[in-house]
Amino acid sequence: MEIYMDNSATTKPYDEVMKEMINVMQNYYGNPSSAYRLGLEAEKKCNEARGIIAKTINASKDEIIFTSGGSESNNFLLKGFVKKGSHLITTKMEHPSVINTCTELEQQGVSITYLDVDERGHIDLDELEKSITKDTQIVSIMHANNEFGAVQDLCKIGKLIKEKSSRAKFHVDAVQSYGKLNIDVNKFNIDLLSASGHKIHGPRGIGFAYVRKGLSPKPLINGGGQESNFRSGTENLAGICGMAKAADIMYSNMKENYIKVKKIKEYFVNRLSEIEDIRINSSIDEDYIPHILNVSFRGVRAEVLLHLLEENNIYVSNGSACSAKKNKMSYVLKSIGLDPKDIEGAIRFSFNESNSFEEVDYTIEQLDKSLKILRRFKK
Repeated sequence: MEIYMDNSATTKPYDEVMKEMINVMQNYYGNPSSAYRLGLEAEKKCNEARGIIAKTINASKDEIIFTSGGSESNNFLLKGFVKKGSHLITTKMEHPSVINTCTELEQQGVSITYLDVDERGHIDLDELEKSITKDTQIVSIMHANNEFGAVQDLCKIGKLIKEKSSRAKFHVDAVQSYGKLNIDVNKFNIDLLSASGHKIHGPRGIGFAYVRKGLSPKPLINGGGQESNFRSGTENLAGICGMAKAADIMYSNMKENYIKVKKIKEYFVNRLSEIEDIRINSSIDEDYIPHILNVSFRGVRAEVLLHLLEENNIYVSNGSACSAKKNKMSYVLKSIGLDPKDIEGAIRFSFNESNSFEEVDYTIEQLDKSLKILRRFKK
């Protein structure tokens, strides 16, 4: 039995996605920028995919810019609107593609405010309101946290930003929530949004940036002027269509999948009560995404435990996949006040709709065996 519970790192592509990509590579191989029939057919196919993606977030298709993924989208949307003297607001627990971009921008003279989060991982709206100034260009908030699953209230945040400032643009990193939670860019007053294909059973190397009509970010990549002059480079049409197919499937089954995954998480949390000396860092409440469960196993090192699980064909993570090999203490878990020892033993289990109760039972069994071995050696 192979058990994959690292779906926040990447997902297995749907069969329909792979078939669509093969179809596009075989039958729509023309360059979408070419003026002849093959190029026009490819361009039409690209725009059909753009329309599918736009519909999922209640946007128009000319507001969707295709990129190589979430990290590029985050870089593009943040760097595209700020300059020396500008002000940007974000949180202390964002993805590295936002945190490291902000570090670079600070070195270029951009003022950055890093909002605190409470022990449940949520921002203080009063702190956000007080932080917005006349120079604030962007407020960048992750929708669902990638390490422990806290979900921010986008509706309240978007409303507050627009009431406080006519200049500040609301950027949402929706890489972990897109396809899993309802996102309405108009209802939530979202101006900019980042998403990625491989988190929703689509291909790697493709994502999109939503840019509200009327806004003009500075391009991150210059060249032939593709994607309405916002993102140059020949479009990855197979990837684009694969992502659109995945999005269509995900959104057609979103409510059903949410219920399935929630039951898996609740069952997992219930079974964890059989294991001693742990700390559950992800709530089963509605303000947490059910797809992520972060647990601290005290007295062991997470990377050692995950390799023991791997020997039994169980695949999990000790945090963000982007940082998993760096063996650094998670700044995300530190931001919610976790003790260093709890951070050291933190494992992230991330689910999709195909995970089963039987897989949870086997995982709990192997966790119990592995922890007994590791804790015995520790003594």
